[in-house]
Amino acid sequence: MNINELTCQIRAAIFNVHSTLGPGLLEFVYEAALTYKLISNRMGIKTQLGLPVVYEDISLELGFRI
Repeated sequence: MNINELTCQIRAAIFNVHSTLGPGLLEFVYEAALTYKLISNRMGIKTQLGLPVVYEDISLELGFRI
């Protein structure tokens, strides 16, 4: 699968989730629905990965998530 096909599938999943749930919900609701949709489409995904901040060669664990 090339990058265009991959992004097309991801965008389709995003639009499907938003059209089904509608606007106005909290972000974690959309995240959970999108995670379910992508996994059901057999896409290997990871969610809420930790992102350390490096300051003067020291990794600061600040709880940032991506």
